[in-house]
Amino acid sequence: MTEDGSHSLLNSQYNQHYHSVSGALKESRHIYMNLGLIPVLEAAEGPVRIFEMGFGTGLNAFLSWQAADHFKKSILYTGVEAFPVSMEEASTLNYETVTSFTGFMKLHQSSWFEDHPLSGFFTFRKEQLTLQAFSTEYLFDVIFYDAFDPKAQPELWTDEILGKIAAQTRSGGVLVTYSSKGIVKRALAAAGFKVEKHKGPGKKWHVLKAVKI
Repeated sequence: MTEDGSHSLLNSQYNQHYHSVSGALKESRHIYMNLGLIPVLEAAEGPVRIFEMGFGTGLNAFLSWQAADHFKKSILYTGVEAFPVSMEEASTLNYETVTSFTGFMKLHQSSWFEDHPLSGFFTFRKEQLTLQAFSTEYLFDVIFYDAFDPKAQPELWTDEILGKIAAQTRSGGVLVTYSSKGIVKRALAAAGFKVEKHKGPGKKWHVLKAVKI
């Protein structure tokens, strides 16, 4: 249980929480929704494509679905996850209760590598593979970069891998991430993003929003 009453999980392999212990829901709404998706969705005239590095618990995808239905605008979501949480673990999470929105387990029960229209406005896809192995023909409007901390997964914060992300982001597209470390800012700038530092949620000082030039 995190401080705002929403659940998170602890990954024992990396000794990393999936969300901030100061508030899982607060973190996801502040960074991935309010800084990332919502401004793009409000301005969009057509479908918005989201790519998430780290489907994880599914909270960011669930909030994206809620936003699509609320704004009545089409979202096409793709997430990659090399090490998915179990159905048993996912079923313990209280995200339906804290968001007053239903359908959470459909995200975990949906088959991999297929598009699933979960509502009239939200199409969901997840791929069980590493970011290094992921490929796509699409350019994305919004990137949720939610890998574990650079100390835990340094291979996902290199110039090379963020360059790959940049190549999959349309001009003017937005990337948001909780990490504001110098190596991340420099790698994003080198990949062709204009990097902005924003106040973080709760006790976190700063987070990053980056716009593809």
